[in-house]
Amino acid sequence: MSLERVNPAGLSPATGFSHAVTATGGRLVLLAGQTALDGDGKIVGRTLPAQFERALGNLLAALAAAGGGPHELARVTVYTTDVADYRAHAAELGAVWRRLAGRDYPAMAVIGVVRLWDEEALVELDGIAVLP
Repeated sequence: MSLERVNPAGLSPATGFSHAVTATGGRLVLLAGQTALDGDGKIVGRTLPAQFERALGNLLAALAAAGGGPHELARVTVYTTDVADYRAHAAELGAVWRRLAGRDYPAMAVIGVVRLWDEEALVELDGIAVLP
């Protein structure tokens, strides 16, 4: 199995994401949306960066349980209730991503939403991974 990150020269520079990811061979893992829920089902963290860190950790925990790691993420979608707040914390969120998931960025999108399932949730991440 192999993943190839594709970032064409004619597109704006990919910073913190890849424009495309191709996968050859392997097993597809579809990861459900993860928020900052703790083991008791309660949202933890009051700020977007704190919730992002927990949500990403939860996503990676689900991926690990399926037998994969961050480098096998092909696609991640981030849903946030405040895109301006997300942009304001982009550097901090990038640092969290690199610390937890490394520098192999999947294809990504950030989408603004009115609210998430849990009213206290500020961010949710879902993803697709390809495992060997």
